Amino acid sequence: MKLRSDWAPLEEIVPAEIFRAEVRAWARRIGVEPKEIRLRPMKRKWGSCSTAGRLTFSVELLRQPAEVRRRVIVEELLHLKVPNHGKLFRALLKAYLADER
Repeated sequence: MKLRSDWAPLEEIVPAEIFRAEVRAWARRIGVEPKEIRLRPMKRKWGSCSTAGRLTFSVELLRQPAEVRRRVIVEELLHLKVPNHGKLFRALLKAYLADER
């Protein structure tokens, strides 16, 4: 039996609703409220945050390890507080991710 190249065992893929639940849980922890959480194919990045508060994540993120998903989720949610990658953003990112170790 030949496996399709886009096939992965179920246990290696996080369902979209579980991923969205992860995003909502992190949003509560960080103290932000995204207006919308979207998943779609993205060629150049894992996620983005619009000025309107909409978070968009790559569907390929569902196939990544938990630590990769966590970092991308926290980064995008932090943009709802800090719209750039300056010192405050980096300090908050480091603090939230350090709590998870």
